[in-house]
Parts: sequence; C-alpha cells; structure tokens
Amino acid sequence: MYRNVAKLTARAAAASSKRSLSALASAARPTLAKNQSVAGVRGIKKINFGGVEELVHERADWPREKLLEYFKNDTLALIGYGSQGYGQGLNLRDNGLNVIIGVRKNGASWKAAIEDGWVPGENLFDVSEAINKGTIVMNLLSDAAQSETWPSVAPLLTEGKTLYFSHGFSPVFSNLTNVVPPKNIDVILAAPKGSGRTVRSLFKEGRGINSSYAVWNDVTGKAEEKAIALAVAVGSGYVYETTFEKEVNSDLYGERGCLMGGIHGMFLAQYEVLRENGHSPSEAFNETVEEATQSLYPLVGKYGMDYMYDACSTTARRGALDWYPIFKDALKPVFQDLYASVKDGSETQRSLDFNSQPDYREKLEEELKVIRAMEIWQVGKEVRKLRPENN
Repeated sequence: MYRNVAKLTARAAAASSKRSLSALASAARPTLAKNQSVAGVRGIKKINFGGVEELVHERADWPREKLLEYFKNDTLALIGYGSQGYGQGLNLRDNGLNVIIGVRKNGASWKAAIEDGWVPGENLFDVSEAINKGTIVMNLLSDAAQSETWPSVAPLLTEGKTLYFSHGFSPVFSNLTNVVPPKNIDVILAAPKGSGRTVRSLFKEGRGINSSYAVWNDVTGKAEEKAIALAVAVGSGYVYETTFEKEVNSDLYGERGCLMGGIHGMFLAQYEVLRENGHSPSEAFNETVEEATQSLYPLVGKYGMDYMYDACSTTARRGALDWYPIFKDALKPVFQDLYASVKDGSETQRSLDFNSQPDYREKLEEELKVIRAMEIWQVGKEVRKLRPENN
C-alpha cells in the first residue's frame, strides 16, 4: 500500500512539475501584438518585449527569389576575409548573389579565400579593385584595419555606392579611428549577434542568427530596406532595429561582460575557491563549468531563467534565489564602470592601440597561452573526452 501511495504521489508530483514547467515555458515566449501575424502566416512582426513593442523582421520576409531580384544589379564587394567575411561571404554566395572578395593579394586571407573556392580574377580581387567593382562595399576588415586602411578606401567610395558595416566601432568613434563615412552615399549596418563561424553554421542548418540593423546615412530613401535585405542575405533569421551607437556600445559591453570576460572571471573565481578548499580538479570543473554549459545554460537558452530555476532541486533553487541579489549588487558597480569605459571611448582606444601594433598577434598568443595553460581549462579537455558523444 505504501508503495502504491508513493507511486501515486510521485506521479502527481511529476505531473505537477510538468504542468509548472509547461506554464513557465509558455510565459517565457514573447507576447504577440494584435496586428502580428498568426501561426502559419509569416512576416514583419510587432512583438511585446517586456512591455516594449518592437518591430522584428524575419527571413521569410526576404525569400531567396526576392533577394535575387532586389540585388540583381548589384555587386557586393566584401572587404576582408576574417571571421565575419568568411561567414557572410559564403552565405551570400550560396544565396546566389553577385559577391566578390577584396583582400591583400597573396596574404593569409587571400589563401584562405582560395581554399574556400573563391577564384582570383573572377570573384577574388585585391581591395581597391574589389571596391571599384562593387556597388555595395561591405567593410568587414578588423576594427584596427579599418582605421589603418581608411585613407586608401575612402576615395574609392564614390557617389552611387553603398557602404556597409557589421560593427558601429569605426564610424561611431571616428575621433579615434578617423573613419568618417561619406555624406553622399547610403551607409548601413547589419550586425550578426555571433561569430562568423556561427553565422555560417546556422545558415547551413537552415536556420539563421539574430542580427541588428541600423542606418547612418539614407541618401536614396532605401537605406533601411537595403540594410534589412542584406541582413537576411548574409544569414540572419530575425533582424532587430538599432543605431550604430547602440550597437557598438552594447557589443563592446557584452563581450567584456557576461559573454566572455565577466563569465570567464566568475568561472576562475569559483574554481579557485573550490580547489583552495580541497576539492579535486575534476569536481571543481564539473561544478563550475561542465554542469553550467551542458545542463543548466541550455535550459536558460531554450526556456529562460525561471524555467531553469523550476527544473532544479528545491535546495538549489533556494540558494540561487538567496544569492543572486548579492552577486547583482556586488557586480553592478563593475558593470557600470565597464559601460562608462565603453561609452567614453576608452575601450576603443585600448583596442586600437593594441591591435595596431605590428607584433600584436605574437602578444595576443602569449596571453592566450596563459589561458590554455590554466588548470581549469586543462582539466576541461579531459572532462570533455568523457562525454558520451565522444566515446
């Protein structure tokens, strides 16, 4: 009897938990405005994000046939073949658009482009020739390289062309970069929210990355439309409006904070305290990184923080609820200082100073060696080998 009661209790608890999780998952979805497309009918959407309505454009607004028609008279000259150049360039090519690559002849990027099927003299040229051929010039050089090459690039941006960026860095901080876009041409931005490798992989999966778009100059009256179309053409699934200033400020801030710098610092601090208190390397890593990235963060990404809290034990939930305000209060002053440093150009200046040095790659490698040699990440290599998918 007790076993039956226990089973019934367990079933009831499971059902209750399932209903609770389902409710949380539903609550986490954005609220559709009254004029938004219903299921099965796709298009521009007005979505309520936490009480603020925003227009969101999606890939279905710009199917491949529409893109081909819209850009039929254009040559997209993509300058630079780093992370974003690689991802956006290959996606544009796969979409059937007339895209050419412009990089320094016989340099590392030139050789990488050839390996990816770009053909010298056909769709691979040096920078100046590509810009001259292009109607839409996509400046995807690194931020430091954009500053260094601007004196030679600017005179080639003649009337009738469009200048495209994927980062607001150069024009927003023109007092530091000296990149001042011409006033007689359209200047637009489409900024994928991820690395070029992710832009490419999500496109190949038939999905699409989230991106922001913005307009700096609208000479033709079609700059906004062009920016949205290009955002979809390079591999975006959903496209959100922003400004050049907001894009660069949020981007630099996020990279230094929760996306990379801040989370790495928290990982290290937690790991070191565990090791200092006698925990083994594997236990410290599992409790700091492995459980976060493999179990909990995917739940946050898919359903939201509230769902993740509800999916955990009551003990874990109680502790997290008690401690997150303490962490927030301790960290918010750091984030306020960080944002101020981004907004006043300090982070931009530091980036330019370091990345403009002739030996910056060697110096960067030395810093990365320090990270690779850290115990936490050495342990991580071994832990990853033990994952079921790797056996």
